[in-house]
Amino acid sequence: MKIIKVGMADLNIVKAPGILTTLGLGSCVGIALYDRYNKIAGLAHVMLPSSKEIKNNENKSKFVDTGIELLIEMMIDKGAIKRNLTAKIAGGSQMFSFNNNSSILKIGERNVLATKEKLKELNIEILSEDTGGNYGRTIELNAEDGSLLIKTIGHGIKII
Repeated sequence: MKIIKVGMADLNIVKAPGILTTLGLGSCVGIALYDRYNKIAGLAHVMLPSSKEIKNNENKSKFVDTGIELLIEMMIDKGAIKRNLTAKIAGGSQMFSFNNNSSILKIGERNVLATKEKLKELNIEILSEDTGGNYGRTIELNAEDGSLLIKTIGHGIKII
């Protein structure tokens, strides 16, 4: 079975059998999309909520809004059907504690909210999530069944 690594601010797709994995999700969000009928999986490792807030936004994979759109396009090109897509999300940790409550610093929380808003706008149901907390995650999306394996340090392993 092939295992494809997805880096930070990166995305990729795979048709079963195959696994997409991304390491060290902190405040970043791993967005796993899956078409269970065609067994096509897509994974994006996004860093920031919106490409509209930043001038240097050529890398579409870096942002929630453009990353999800690009991932869907790639999956459709491979044979996925948009209405079949479901999502699972992980990450969005608050990795550092701050003394003030500025939302600009709560990047993990903002990434999760932006992800939920974008998926809702595109009518893609989120089946499950493992977000928040103050620890990193490594995730593996299996194209065979759409299961998302989540490994954490100090919080064990689970499948959502």
